[in-house]
Amino acid sequence: MSLRARIFALEPDHEYGVTDEVGDKRHEVLQRLSAGISFTSWFILTYQIAVLGVLLVFTAWHYYDILSRTRRVQHLRHSTSKADGASGTASETNHDQLTSVHRHENARQQKEHVNTSERSSLLGSPDAPQYKPTTSLRLRSLLMYQPPSTPITSRPLPENATSLLIACLLGLNAFYAAYNVSWTLPLMFVWSDRTALCFAANLPWLYLLSAKNQPLRLLTGYSYEHLNILHRRLGAWMCFLALLHTGSMLAVWYYFFLPSGRSLAWFLTEKTVLLGLITLACYQILYLTSLASFRRRWYELFLGMHIVLQAAALVFLYLHHRGSRLYVGVTLTIFLVDRLVFRLLLKSRPVDAEVRVMDDGSTVMLSADWPLSKASKVSDLLHPDINGGWEPAQHVFVTAPALGRGHILQAHPFTIASAAPSRRSGSQHAWLNLIIRAQDGFTQDLLRHAQLTSSLKVRLDGPYGSSHALDMLRSSNVCLLIAGGSGIAVAYPMLWALLHEDDDTPISRRQVGLIWITHESSHLDWIGHERLDEMKQLGLHILLPPPTAKAGRPDVARLVTELLDELSQGSGWSAKTGVVVSGPDGMNRAARNECSRLAWDGRDINVLVEKFGW
Repeated sequence: MSLRARIFALEPDHEYGVTDEVGDKRHEVLQRLSAGISFTSWFILTYQIAVLGVLLVFTAWHYYDILSRTRRVQHLRHSTSKADGASGTASETNHDQLTSVHRHENARQQKEHVNTSERSSLLGSPDAPQYKPTTSLRLRSLLMYQPPSTPITSRPLPENATSLLIACLLGLNAFYAAYNVSWTLPLMFVWSDRTALCFAANLPWLYLLSAKNQPLRLLTGYSYEHLNILHRRLGAWMCFLALLHTGSMLAVWYYFFLPSGRSLAWFLTEKTVLLGLITLACYQILYLTSLASFRRRWYELFLGMHIVLQAAALVFLYLHHRGSRLYVGVTLTIFLVDRLVFRLLLKSRPVDAEVRVMDDGSTVMLSADWPLSKASKVSDLLHPDINGGWEPAQHVFVTAPALGRGHILQAHPFTIASAAPSRRSGSQHAWLNLIIRAQDGFTQDLLRHAQLTSSLKVRLDGPYGSSHALDMLRSSNVCLLIAGGSGIAVAYPMLWALLHEDDDTPISRRQVGLIWITHESSHLDWIGHERLDEMKQLGLHILLPPPTAKAGRPDVARLVTELLDELSQGSGWSAKTGVVVSGPDGMNRAARNECSRLAWDGRDINVLVEKFGW
């Protein structure tokens, strides 16, 4: 018999003691309990409608953004074509006309220089472009800003836009958990039932946000790694709901069962409650082992426990609460389709790789190559596997069973540090490089293996990731990429794409820059001086501060401002600027907040952080 049935079957003297008024009071309480439970059963269904509505808004925003960026790129190409045509016509004019134009231009520039110099004490450098602050730019600046880390735990906080989205998500959940609930002790079972169903209703979304192959990338433009923070915050909220559910059930025992002589031990060992306690333990351990401090120290243990505990939790939740079974079934379907159908069958490929230790002695370069397979519309829609190539800044999961038994089921993510093969240029072969910094566990075992032999059989699962950052850069007049250490694995493929994709109709107005902060000078060999020189010849502005091992950490904000001012010369305040950052948390925050300040001052600037690490 379920706890709900036991409550409704309790005799009056068992519940309140023997009095003449007990019958009426008991009848009223049971009526309100029944009404509250019935209301919750249909009300919680509208939560899915509300979340789908929010998702629809983001989908419309995403596709409007795609349309705007497409128009922007077309405008850049059209402007370039007109500029090229004008320069071609001007080259056919006689020398006297050119001389006259040049003299007029020089006189105008000298006059502007004098006027600007007179204002330099008030407005700053005369060469710096002047910007016009607007309400939309200042709102963007506020959303772009990233607050300092928490004072006690030093936990990094996301930018304000993400925090606002999380607050809205949690606010929606709090509304559904608390709306039309009586906080009196006799009706605490309604609150317990509401929190349980709120927990179950979030399960499919929790798994969807973490799935590597999911439709949210097509709908919002963001891949799972960008949505991972929502997955973590939603998981924390669900653990809180589970604790509230447990506390309210203890209140149910106190009010309904304790007067009848039923002890707490009896209540906790009752089948339904015991299954719930096991489910609670699974999810609370999942939460604790998912904290960043635990993941960084014991990543392999985190992976193993995450798979085992979440599978066990689903089984026990299915047995614990009848109302959760539909949600558990949908959740299990999402998990199996992602893990078995896509990751194991469709997107995982064995590869013969070469591994070598770089000059710094603690970095491994994993390389592989293969002929590209033909792509189709179906494969593109269903996330093509690595045999068909990849897009810039995408990543793969690497499994290396040859390193030992413990690595058979482990899959570790690494950004592809080599240029993406371009089908438009007729590429028939893929060349893949992964820059892997040795830490502990898998990476340390890989380093030892590379010190002994150069060959290694691996399985590559991927590619994963969205083109959101690259699309933003393509629609910008000024592009700046900021890399810290191995963050160059994100920056380099994007730079290569930006500098090579417009060979037929070059967008001469686009200025591209790179700031690469390294710990040691030998880290430049990850890309190679030849490739850096080649990109310089293609027009890349490169700023390489002294290695931090010798000179300490540079002033990232100053470097960003100086290089953007250099890239923006002659563009005016209307130039659209795109910035992509990939590196440690401190560098990411410094670059993001400098972009926020520039947006507040009136520069049309957008910034995206491609954070590495999990």
